[in-house]
Amino acid sequence: MSFATLSPILQAFLATMFTYLMTATGAASVLFLKKVNRRILDLMLGFAGGVMIAASFWSLLAPALEMSKNRSLPMWFPPAAGFLAGAGFLFALDRTLPHLHLFLPEELAEGLKTHWRKTTLLVLAITLHNIPEGLAVGVAFGAASLEVPRATLGGAIALTLGLGLQNLPEGLAVSGPLRAAGLSRRKSFFLGQLSGLVEPAAGVLGALAVTRMISILPYALAFAAGAMIFVVVEEVIPESQQSGKSDLATIGLILGFLLMMILDVALG
Repeated sequence: MSFATLSPILQAFLATMFTYLMTATGAASVLFLKKVNRRILDLMLGFAGGVMIAASFWSLLAPALEMSKNRSLPMWFPPAAGFLAGAGFLFALDRTLPHLHLFLPEELAEGLKTHWRKTTLLVLAITLHNIPEGLAVGVAFGAASLEVPRATLGGAIALTLGLGLQNLPEGLAVSGPLRAAGLSRRKSFFLGQLSGLVEPAAGVLGALAVTRMISILPYALAFAAGAMIFVVVEEVIPESQQSGKSDLATIGLILGFLLMMILDVALG
């Protein structure tokens, strides 16, 4: 039995397990590194942002626009409504879920006020990154199974590879600060990889939604895109620029965007 013959739900689960394992691999670097080089981390965070921006258009918004042709509503409406809903969903999570952005003091934690420890808040911040990524992969595999225009299995695999690669720095981005905060290497790794476990759950949910309710497909694709763009602008880019060495982060973003575009065109 080949991967292509599996159900889209199982494909989404396996794909998001891969992206989770990439997060765990990034987090595992804390077991071997004494200290995370901030310049390298900025470059990698910029790379992650570039991948997410490119994936939002090439793998999600472009198919959503194609699927919105020849409908009773204007072609732009389903992608626009889905994009706005996705960004709004992450905005609501950002305002309510207690979390702490990387490299910031504990008093600048966002969301509802809580007495949770700094380590928990850091893990929740990366978990916010991973929710839209899991949804995007699940929706992409669900769309590919329905044989709609521009939504292909190759495109879903390209999205998985791109997001998996950018999960490497995300895993390191959470385990490194946890280690710097005084946690043991093993505990830093454990909490770092834990942030990626939300991806398989979100991926299966996304695939289930679009395969059960085909009419929502363009909205769902754009929803995932809006959620990812919100995360990039709200968290990934600001975190990559905080050290003041913005050139490396910018170069990383350009490289990440370029790689994701090439993957999607080559495989999709």
